[in-house]
Amino acid sequence: MTPAELAEAVLAAAHAVFTHRGLDPAVLPAETTVERPRNPEHGDYASTLALQLSKKVGLPPRELAGALADELGRAPGVKSVEIAGPGFLNIRLDAAAAGQLARVIVEAGAEYGRSERLAGQRINLEFVSANPTGPVHIGGVRWAAVGDALSRLLRATGAEVGTEYYFNDAGSQIDRFARSLLAAAKGEAVPEDGYGGAYISEIAAEVQARRPDVLSLDDAAAQEVFRVEGVALMFDEIRSSLRDFGVEFDTYFNEKDLHDRGELDLALARLREQGHVFEAEGATWLRTTEFGDDKDRVLRKSNGEWTYFAADCAYYLDKRERGFERVVIMLGADHHGYIGRMKAMAACFGDDPERNLEILIGQLVNLVRDGAPMRMSKRAGTVITLEDLVEAIGVDAARYALARYSADSPIDIDVELWTRAKNDNPVYYVQYVAARTAGVARNAAEIGLTRGDGDAFRPELLGHEKENELLKALAEFPAVVATAAELREPHRVARYLEESVAQAYHRFYDNCRIAPQGDEEVSDLHRARLWLNDATRTVIANGLHLLGVSAPERM
Repeated sequence: MTPAELAEAVLAAAHAVFTHRGLDPAVLPAETTVERPRNPEHGDYASTLALQLSKKVGLPPRELAGALADELGRAPGVKSVEIAGPGFLNIRLDAAAAGQLARVIVEAGAEYGRSERLAGQRINLEFVSANPTGPVHIGGVRWAAVGDALSRLLRATGAEVGTEYYFNDAGSQIDRFARSLLAAAKGEAVPEDGYGGAYISEIAAEVQARRPDVLSLDDAAAQEVFRVEGVALMFDEIRSSLRDFGVEFDTYFNEKDLHDRGELDLALARLREQGHVFEAEGATWLRTTEFGDDKDRVLRKSNGEWTYFAADCAYYLDKRERGFERVVIMLGADHHGYIGRMKAMAACFGDDPERNLEILIGQLVNLVRDGAPMRMSKRAGTVITLEDLVEAIGVDAARYALARYSADSPIDIDVELWTRAKNDNPVYYVQYVAARTAGVARNAAEIGLTRGDGDAFRPELLGHEKENELLKALAEFPAVVATAAELREPHRVARYLEESVAQAYHRFYDNCRIAPQGDEEVSDLHRARLWLNDATRTVIANGLHLLGVSAPERM
């Protein structure tokens, strides 16, 4: 029996009690939940339904809890129901009902943990979106790991998700990039406001190889060549490095397209229709202070140039016009000030900024070696890049380390820790369970121990305390996935794999022999434990997949 099935049984018991007592069924919720008690001595699961409903129906909580306990106690798979405190229901399952979960998980395979909790939601998820003026730095890499994991979680809970990379190929930073490439090609010093690093010389050389005539052009024409060709080369490199990191986007959106297609004019017209645009000092403004912003924002300067904020407005409108009900934007720590203006902008379009726009801010990441932060990239010169991180600890460890912590907390990634083949290395600790469960299955097959078909499975044999603990840990997975998706917190999956599943499996493995020893015959108990072993492998693999991390069969 899964927690969801038990919750349904609790609600069914409530419906029966209400019918018997002539109580108003309209106060019953459409669904309820059960939780694992902190103290295992209080039972397998607990329900607070009686406490929630007692005042609504005018009954003392313990009286209603007693009626629910009597009814629920007759449900198949429920061993006992006790009333605790003011009206809690502490529920114990019989071994067969608890053990049956192993079969459910194995037979569900990759589908176990998925749900329709967010079905019907259309979400646009934008993350990374680094300017194509240099390699992806470690702050952007954090959003690559977290954003990709979040997209997997949202899809696993039924949402329709479009992942997006906003390609800033217009504006002053691109001009500085082009001037830097031209200077490198000429052998001149980096412009005062330009970009340095070996990658600039590499790209400049590649542009020259493609366009041998480039330096024979006047500076303006040469700079335009370096802009077009250099941005394309840089972005190809960014896409390639992200792909190697396991991150692909559904859409790569060019800022320049907003200008070329007239979408900034369209956004301005829409904002005018809403009555929030005004002219002052020769410029065109958006009155965002009406919706809590600290100051009004310029859309078009007095010289006719569009501002970055105008492009932000046009891009937001473009997403909404493509049918995305919710726009989620993941930004770095230095963008905290964007929240107020972006929320106000959404309101200026007539949207509900709490429902239609969500902005997540990620904090800083440091790569630490020998107790000190690593400061300089060999290639980029000024920052630590995606390639530096992967070279230091590998893709799996990097993705796990970046997704393991709440995004609003700064983190230090210790190279020595994350490359150690010991249990204090979190990714090793979890992946070792993946490998151990696969190894157990291989060794079992070699001695002729197989699970057999589902009809031969004896779940009631899984009555050992450590088996029960592991089953309860595995049962939590769907709820963990749903909560992580709803709260936008992939780190919940990582911590669950470490603190619930991996720990419970190691205790199970140490106390419950799966394979027969010596001349011992293969028994139904061995087969039942193999089902539990393989169920653990399924949950570990599914959880790691949500984080974009492999579940190795050998280590």
